[in-house]
Amino acid sequence: MSKDYQEAIKGLEKLLSEKGELKAVAAAKVDQIKAELSTASSGTKPFDAVERIKEGFITFKKEKYETKPALYGELAKGQSPKQYMVFACSDSRVCPSHVLDMQPGEAFVVRNVANMVPQFDQVKYAGVGAAVEYAVLHLKVENIVVIGHSACGGIKGLMSFPFDGTTSTKWMCSDFIEDWVSIGIPAKKKVLSDNGSAAFGDQCTTCEKEAVNVSLANLLTYPFVRDGLSKKTLKLYGGYYDFVNGGFELWSLEYGLSPPISVKDVATILHWKLY
Repeated sequence: MSKDYQEAIKGLEKLLSEKGELKAVAAAKVDQIKAELSTASSGTKPFDAVERIKEGFITFKKEKYETKPALYGELAKGQSPKQYMVFACSDSRVCPSHVLDMQPGEAFVVRNVANMVPQFDQVKYAGVGAAVEYAVLHLKVENIVVIGHSACGGIKGLMSFPFDGTTSTKWMCSDFIEDWVSIGIPAKKKVLSDNGSAAFGDQCTTCEKEAVNVSLANLLTYPFVRDGLSKKTLKLYGGYYDFVNGGFELWSLEYGLSPPISVKDVATILHWKLY
């Protein structure tokens, strides 16, 4: 194969020198032959996106779908993930169903950049609002979990953006990301206030967890979430998946009303409880 390869290349190079008008065609052919022979010699094939999807579904159907007919039979009737609504990052390394070993139908999942939950806004963030409303009022979920993770690119962006109308050199173009991660600005401010002298990487790690708390607080701006908490039909949790060290943290937000000081003066108390 090596000898044939060398002879083919030499033949095309000779053709290039003798017939200049074929230079572009021959040059393209040289590149094609090099790629084909290189692939053949390494024993690998070029990645085929469609074939990967087909193979993946075939494996899923044989190993999961066909081995659990009762489960998928029930799922065909409708979904009822009463236990969990999960907010997680879109990062390809942190699929919550995989990390927490959740089965199909067990959790209603929303994934976005940096696992953010914005404040109640019927116009700007209607997509997230619709998901929370559907989960709480229609699916009747009993637990909402917001899960952050290590090495989060969205949080790195949050900590990098100047948010003053200029653009960070690390993020030369941002049509959407800067505005989206600005939801976590309160977390950034707290990190800089408490850990302003820490290394940037350590600040990002702290912010990955603090941004989860901001999202939990933002969930309280949804009337139906507050109502569920008051009636004790709903609980809120924060989580943090450290895939670098293989760890997972979970904490809860405890919500309640203090004894009334007066008829018109009721204070809201928030407690963070670490498990």
